[in-house]
Amino acid sequence: MKKLFSEFKTFIAKGSVVDLAVGVIIGAAFKGIVDSLVSDIISPLIGLIAGTNFSELAWQIGGVAIKYGSFLTAILNFLLMAIVLFLLIKAISATRELGGKLKKGEVAVSAAPTEKTCPYCKSTIAIDATRCPHCTSEV
Repeated sequence: MKKLFSEFKTFIAKGSVVDLAVGVIIGAAFKGIVDSLVSDIISPLIGLIAGTNFSELAWQIGGVAIKYGSFLTAILNFLLMAIVLFLLIKAISATRELGGKLKKGEVAVSAAPTEKTCPYCKSTIAIDATRCPHCTSEV
């Protein structure tokens, strides 16, 4: 039992697990913001244009109300969340690419080539080879 607890402790202490937990918590908080944005701002504006409130849209079948307006709001929440996440990931990628570029005044140093192409058989060979190991031609 002690070994199992030790393994679990090691697993939990890994950075990826902690990062995932933080991401889930932030995602849940962000979902609340998006839900509020859709239900409190966007849906009323659409309702103002359409002349109806999304949350009140429902079909009455027998004694059951099918609230398709709530479903439309959930779809809108999902789309907004997907757009925001897409833009966030795109911004993070752009930032990473920007960080990888050269600083002002730096000169890119390319590594010296270690291979060349045989002019006869078009195989890749070592740069200092004098004979192609594939076709035995002198290069």
